[in-house]
Amino acid sequence: MVPVEDTALAVTDTGGNGRPVLYLNGSYCTQKDWRNVIAELGDGYRHITFDERARGKSRKSADYTFEACLRDIDAVLAATGARDPIIVGWSYGAALALHWSTRNPDRLAGAVMVDGGYPWDYLATVEGGPEAGKEQIRTLFKRFGPLMPLVRPLGMAARMSAAEHAEINIELNEIVADSAPAFDLVTFPMRFLVATGASLGGTAEGLTAMRATLDPILARNPQVQVSATVPSKHTTIVRKDFRAIAAAVREVAALGQPLVD
Repeated sequence: MVPVEDTALAVTDTGGNGRPVLYLNGSYCTQKDWRNVIAELGDGYRHITFDERARGKSRKSADYTFEACLRDIDAVLAATGARDPIIVGWSYGAALALHWSTRNPDRLAGAVMVDGGYPWDYLATVEGGPEAGKEQIRTLFKRFGPLMPLVRPLGMAARMSAAEHAEINIELNEIVADSAPAFDLVTFPMRFLVATGASLGGTAEGLTAMRATLDPILARNPQVQVSATVPSKHTTIVRKDFRAIAAAVREVAALGQPLVD
């Protein structure tokens, strides 16, 4: 357990002398979701996973903001002493990977973005505009609040109130909507895994529009590339396409800066 501010994070570090790989989970998922990727990569890498605040075995907090999650990355790296990791982020974790890595470009070897971090302005697509979109999100989580304890073991909720769930989703949508300029700061290898299947709560039209926001970034920054496009759903990509994720990690490892003891 790594103490951070008013909470403590459950961290697992396999150790060893291999390239560190730091895994950032989907919004409500836990470190156990990466077990197939870790097994596929094997002990040639040093695997570091952790549960975010109020997820898995980590403790609750008074702060679930995006900035708090970025500080947690620093805390985990400091506690483990890992240097120049490859950052692998899925969904919410991919947005974290983008912003942490572009603020700290000299502290990592590269990044793997697993169907997330797309600079899509979802709130602007809602009828009535962004404020209507925010209220839509708040209403949705309030309605499903009683079910959250039941779906928590499936990686679909955290130990938060319905209102807290809503606010972190609203904040994420606002952050990714303005994140296109961050991709111009990518000076290290960044590889995307793009899913083509559906997502819980997302329409096919919306998901297509979301993933299309990556196209102009690929055109203007050669450091950002698609490693693979897979038929999985957004929610199953880590479980079903662990080999493709591992292949992207190996690709970044081959391109990244040398590992220094």
